[in-house]
Amino acid sequence: MVCLAAPVLLLAMTLPFVGSPLARTSQPGRSQAGGESGKQWDQERGAGESALISIYVQLDFSDETWSMTLSRTLTLPPASASSSPRTLTGLILTTECNVKHDGFTYCACLSGYKWNASVCSHHHACQSLYNYHPCSCLVFSPTEAGYCQLLPPVPGTLRLNTWLQAPGNTLNLTLLTSQETTDLNWFLRRSGSPSPIPLRPGAHVSLTSSQGQAVLSICNISHQWEGEYMCCFEAQGFRWELYHMVRVPLQATDVARLPDQLSISCATSPGFQLSCCIPNTHLGYTASWSPGEGSKASLFNTPGDQCLVLAVQHCPTADTTYTCDLQSPGLTPLRVPVSVTIIQDGDTTCPEDSSAIAWNVTKAGHVAQAPCPMNRTGTVKRTCGPDGTWGPIRSNCTDTGLLVLLQRAQLLWAGQGWPAEEVPLILAQLLEQMVVVSSPSDLLALLGTMTFLANVVADTRIQLNRSALEALLKTTDKVLDMDTPSLWALAQAQKPSTGSNLLLAVETLACSLCLQDQPFSFSLPNVQLQTQLLGPSFPDDYTVSFSTEPPLQAQIPRHSLAPLSHNGTNVTVTSLMLRNLDHLLPSNYGQELGDDLYVTPGLVLAISIMAGGQAFNQGEVIMDFGHTDSIVHCVFWDHDLFQGDGGWSEEGCQVQPANASATPQCNCQHLTAFSVLMSRHTVPENPTLELLSQVGLGASIVALLVCLGVYRLVWRVVVRNKVAYLRHAALLNMVLCLLAADSCFLGAPLLPPGPRSPLCLAAAFLCHFLYLATFFWMLAQALMLAHQLLFVFHQLSKRQVLSLMVVLGYLCPMGFAGVALGLYLPRGQYLGEGACWLDGKGGALYTFVGPVLAIVGVNGLVLAMAVLKLLRPSLSEGPQMERCQALLGVVKALLILTPIFGLTWGLGLATLLEEVSTVPHYIFTILNTSQGVFILLFGCLMDKKVQEALLKRFCRGQPPNSTISLATNETQMPEHSKGRSENAR
Repeated sequence: MVCLAAPVLLLAMTLPFVGSPLARTSQPGRSQAGGESGKQWDQERGAGESALISIYVQLDFSDETWSMTLSRTLTLPPASASSSPRTLTGLILTTECNVKHDGFTYCACLSGYKWNASVCSHHHACQSLYNYHPCSCLVFSPTEAGYCQLLPPVPGTLRLNTWLQAPGNTLNLTLLTSQETTDLNWFLRRSGSPSPIPLRPGAHVSLTSSQGQAVLSICNISHQWEGEYMCCFEAQGFRWELYHMVRVPLQATDVARLPDQLSISCATSPGFQLSCCIPNTHLGYTASWSPGEGSKASLFNTPGDQCLVLAVQHCPTADTTYTCDLQSPGLTPLRVPVSVTIIQDGDTTCPEDSSAIAWNVTKAGHVAQAPCPMNRTGTVKRTCGPDGTWGPIRSNCTDTGLLVLLQRAQLLWAGQGWPAEEVPLILAQLLEQMVVVSSPSDLLALLGTMTFLANVVADTRIQLNRSALEALLKTTDKVLDMDTPSLWALAQAQKPSTGSNLLLAVETLACSLCLQDQPFSFSLPNVQLQTQLLGPSFPDDYTVSFSTEPPLQAQIPRHSLAPLSHNGTNVTVTSLMLRNLDHLLPSNYGQELGDDLYVTPGLVLAISIMAGGQAFNQGEVIMDFGHTDSIVHCVFWDHDLFQGDGGWSEEGCQVQPANASATPQCNCQHLTAFSVLMSRHTVPENPTLELLSQVGLGASIVALLVCLGVYRLVWRVVVRNKVAYLRHAALLNMVLCLLAADSCFLGAPLLPPGPRSPLCLAAAFLCHFLYLATFFWMLAQALMLAHQLLFVFHQLSKRQVLSLMVVLGYLCPMGFAGVALGLYLPRGQYLGEGACWLDGKGGALYTFVGPVLAIVGVNGLVLAMAVLKLLRPSLSEGPQMERCQALLGVVKALLILTPIFGLTWGLGLATLLEEVSTVPHYIFTILNTSQGVFILLFGCLMDKKVQEALLKRFCRGQPPNSTISLATNETQMPEHSKGRSENAR
């Protein structure tokens, strides 16, 4: 060992001794920094024999004379007076040391020697003075000394099929060992990297090992993975490093051209420039342009890139393709073309424009390109339209600092670097870079970096400290506060999953706070976070509230946390509130929400539970998002919907009606990001509208009861012929069904809602059946009228018609109601939220709406037939009196048949299409809740035979004759047909 700049020389040597020692050498004892400092002389050796031994000696020399002194033969002092002198015949230096002014000694091993693993583990490495080779240079205190040991043969080899790897292939680097190895690690030294980069399992890297070998595999390799690979391991008491160089050729996509196409007018621009840039690589590419006549090429080096710029001084006369040729010894040349189009006389062009960026004259149909401003990477493009007008400017310029962070995060996710060190550092730098975010490309780069970091944290399960989490939350708050139209809309157009990725990234990173920094609370205008560490004994319930308007509260019952309390496991609950994020998420809704449009209150609540380092996703959570003016839908954001773009889903969530709480609450059986949706088509809760509905139903019930009383009085009088009997029988059944349906519907709100309530379930089924039965009896009347209009001389028997009407009026609606109950009740999609009625989001409601709309359509056609039948014979050439009577009959038919046929229910379509006005809702409510009143007036009291029977019963008078009576479905006919009709009765 040689010490520089010091009067002390420490030697560790292997040398033969001449003479026959008779006693043990007087040497220092075993040193911590070296191996054995002395050995037992073999007392049985004969005189004159020499032995090769390793000893540790300390020699004192002056600064400049030590090398001359060592060149002479050294005689060591005898151990005792009787011993013979020992002669130094050979000297091999093992260690070179440098004593610094701070008193510490920096010792490096010379070739063939090394510090053993034990010494290396107890001393710091002096990496600042030497290259990175573990255990090659160590720092010793002034009281320590030692020397490097002789290395045994290398216990392994590093194999690779070829040093040149094709892009996109999988690199397999194999270590074969002959000795047992421990502490094996892989490193990569890239071009320009100050120190080797550790490699670990990641998205591209996988590590496998077995007896006698270890394999490093890297899939989808690119030029970012080229460099010197190093395998470090411990064997035979030493730490070993084996190296292998890997080169990856460039691809055409690695070459940046500016521009990649060009159209130019030689009259206005006699010259132009083309550039071709490649990343720095070990392969030593040489670049050239062709054709190069009349041009001048110059090379520029930028951090990380090499650019060859071609300055064309004379504009070519015809269209020309310039080629950037990249060559490296032993590789196939890489040629990248740039087409230059010359604008000729008569060509349509876009004029020169220097408003913000200098745009030269460009041929129609071509794209003009310009470089990005300083410290930004990318291009600015503008299309020249076919008519010679400029299109909008499209820029993908991205801040260089943000791109560097994105690349670091991407490589960290792939498997390069130490996540525990890199993730907090990148998060802190992201916060600093927020001031430069000014374009959609910047925003996408920022959010992409956060997404990669979240993936790294999820894969490696590292924990963040308080400062790193604060940097994340501050960055998120500023992102949510950005101008939405100019940044978010354009960013989402390029990548629809942008908002969903941000939510997932913030969720993942927020629940990775280390246990030492909990509990933790942080509040910003758009972000609020609360974490709590629960010990083995949980409170009754976990509750959290946020200072929002209205206040946001959440509760996790104790029974959901109880399964996590075994074995003293620490349980961490993280509650995160994000404002404005729901407006940045795509308007995607799961199948159970239908095609409606919804609005949100502006809040997203994300709750996560970590138990023993594992995420716990199952558990009941009860949330209160505050007062809303509409019926709410409890939803969560499902990141897997819509091919990864994400969407709102109701699965596992339901609304709890307002009982003890003043507002409805959401109850979900899993943990994720929650919010509430309010339908834009849903009419807000309106006391006036509710009052009209209740009054209308009450009036209908009273009117239907009156109608039954009238029939009780005049039934025998009005049903003396077959047609009148069938007509009034259908009307009577319709009155009975509608009376029961209105009564059931009016009383349903008094029942406890929910699928667990038998009374609520029965009320929904009865309303479904009875309202359908009402409409099917309406259909029976319409079909009977249609038969009379179309088949005047073909009459059916009373028994046949009545049987068909009963089947149609009761069995058909029973079938629809039964199928809906059996099909949707097991799925939990039968009852709507907070009401004893069919679920409006699933298919249950369609089993009511579909038949009703079909019946309304058929009844409308029958009404049109009746009107045409009345108009056709009377408006041709008849006198004025007959025409007036015909028109009066049409109006009367419309008034009578419209409520009887249920045509007012067609206004329900308007309530679905109208988004702002509440007028259709008022009209629909008034007309249909009062349907019983209309049936009493136009279906019962306006019937001439009913009027005659009532007058005869109460007034004993003779009623006037009538020439038209659509209420009884009897039309004035010619004499010959009337006689036949009377005979058919």
